[in-house]
Amino acid sequence: AAGGKLLVVPLDGSHWLSMQEVLDGLSQKGHEIVVVAPETNLYIRPSNSFTLKLYPVPLKLEDVHEHF
Repeated sequence: AAGGKLLVVPLDGSHWLSMQEVLDGLSQKGHEIVVVAPETNLYIRPSNSFTLKLYPVPLKLEDVHEHF
């Protein structure tokens, strides 16, 4: 299959951890992937498999940790 372009807006947490494996596989097959995520998150980090675009949110990482 020809590589395509994907826009991914994931949920943080276990959803992201499972999705990241799928994105790695798609990237290896030639897909261009852009992940859009809040700048305050627990697990979503830059990778060679995709381009990460972060957007600002009013929460600080300390606030997120406090709620968990």
